[in-house]
Amino acid sequence: MSLSGLFLLVFLALHAGLNACALVSRDLYGTVCAFMDTNPLVQLMVPVLAGGFIVHILFSLFVEFHNLTARPRSMQYAVANKSQATSWASKNMFVLGIIVLGFLAIHLVNFWSKMQLQHWIGGEGQNAYDLIVNLFSKWQFCVLYLVWFSAIYYHVSHGFWSAFQTIGLTNSLWIPRLQCLAKIYAEIVFLAYAAVPVCFLLGIRS
Repeated sequence: MSLSGLFLLVFLALHAGLNACALVSRDLYGTVCAFMDTNPLVQLMVPVLAGGFIVHILFSLFVEFHNLTARPRSMQYAVANKSQATSWASKNMFVLGIIVLGFLAIHLVNFWSKMQLQHWIGGEGQNAYDLIVNLFSKWQFCVLYLVWFSAIYYHVSHGFWSAFQTIGLTNSLWIPRLQCLAKIYAEIVFLAYAAVPVCFLLGIRS
């Protein structure tokens, strides 16, 4: 689960950067979306990404099941001390993951199904920039997406460092550094994602 989580962390960072292009200009964002729709390597990565999500979800269910039944220590994230194990994020990782997954489904309906999926089935995809403008002109969707991004923040702020811990970096030297790096990463990703709906809702855009 830790390896699939690290893979998804890379995707989150890349996707946040691509989303931020919408704040620079309509043309830049259109160019980026066109590249994502037509580049063969990107098309190849779509099922790989989907597989990464599926693997991560299945392992999460597997670990949660064993934690609820027998709670064997070997099936849980390794932890350096009790205080780290009882942080709010660590105790609610599974619930946070469900929230992230639920909002991901909403996001796929709002964007992916209207763009890339349409190209795959021979239809004409809608303009990505117009979809952002239409969606985030409604404050309700802006709030919903901010809730989603908040869940992602807490999920990755713990999952980032605990994933490295699970694969062996468990000493007292690396854990504090990884926890600091995890917080920085989570904050940057959250701000990058949140800036788009907030700016578009307030009309702050190119």
